[in-house]
Amino acid sequence: MAALLIHSSISPSNTRPQSSLSKHNTLLNFKHQVNIPNTRKRSPCFSISAVDAQVTDSDPPSVSGFQFPGQSNKDTVKSLKFKLLSAVSGLNRGLAASVEDLQKADSAAKEIEAVGGPVDLTADIEKLQGRWKLIYSSAFSSRTLGGSRPGPPTGRLLPITLGQVFQRIDILSKDFDNIVELELGAPWPLQPIEVTATLAHKFEIIGTSTIKIIFEKTTVKTTGNLSQLPPLEVPQLPEQFRPSTNRGSGDFDVTYLDSDLRITRGDRGELRVFVIS
Repeated sequence: MAALLIHSSISPSNTRPQSSLSKHNTLLNFKHQVNIPNTRKRSPCFSISAVDAQVTDSDPPSVSGFQFPGQSNKDTVKSLKFKLLSAVSGLNRGLAASVEDLQKADSAAKEIEAVGGPVDLTADIEKLQGRWKLIYSSAFSSRTLGGSRPGPPTGRLLPITLGQVFQRIDILSKDFDNIVELELGAPWPLQPIEVTATLAHKFEIIGTSTIKIIFEKTTVKTTGNLSQLPPLEVPQLPEQFRPSTNRGSGDFDVTYLDSDLRITRGDRGELRVFVIS
């Protein structure tokens, strides 16, 4: 059939009839010159385009979060970050978290930790630099400022309202400051006292992903209506703020880190989520 089609498409140079052998030789020579494949061995209705079948590394397929070998995880990480932030939003940094909320946040954090892979602070230490805002801590679900560690119970000794919590990290000076905004209740008719407590530490990196902090001092500064008062420096943490063990220092693991999100887990499993501010 292919031979007939090819033959019919060739205009003869003259009108003289050709013998069967001559026609056969003409067809063979034509097929050899243009390298036409033998269509008898394959279906003429099926073809594969090398361009259409090409798979690139820049935009590989993904199915339900599964990453194929060589797949860029940029979009996956973006989606998982949104999932984590959605899970912890509305929980008042963990103070309003239920058991179900804690599990949901932990599960979302583990997903992004798995995709991000092991953290190497020796190579990415510059990503620690900056002022980080705490948006979630599983430790706050115990309703104490210290979380699962000993700490002043909210609303017991003093009516304390926890404000924003920050960590200020300087990789050159090795400063690691925990900054806590507090509102202290006062007897009527006095107004609540707003203060900012800065717990100054030095830090060092242990291994590849563990940060050890060594406490130095606490500075308390009034804000709001009493902002004109000088700061009060406390050489050691008050007893109610100190953990029962390892009082001079502490350590935690950085389990995920990029330019705007940091996830850490404490030595008792406390999950904390920070965003750059």
